[in-house]
Amino acid sequence: MNEIILLAYSLSAGLLLGGVFFGGLWWTVNRGLTARQPALWFILSLVLRLGITLAGFYFVAGSDWRRLLVCLTGFVIARQIVTRATRDRGGAACI
Repeated sequence: MNEIILLAYSLSAGLLLGGVFFGGLWWTVNRGLTARQPALWFILSLVLRLGITLAGFYFVAGSDWRRLLVCLTGFVIARQIVTRATRDRGGAACI
């Protein structure tokens, strides 16, 4: 495959992984604040989000550091997108 296409896939995967990680974090905080056992919510969410993210980085990167770097860039961009999307009306970020 063309190298540019692989890097575009890596960026897309990073955006998806970041969306899952930070979107899941936002969802967990909203659920955990009203849960009967918030510690369980936060711990299970952390384990699940980290597992998905690390496995995704592992499979996307393969053995190429450039794909890992592009995937990480997509992950950071997704953080900015989720932060802006979940901002409350007062202007303070939820993440």
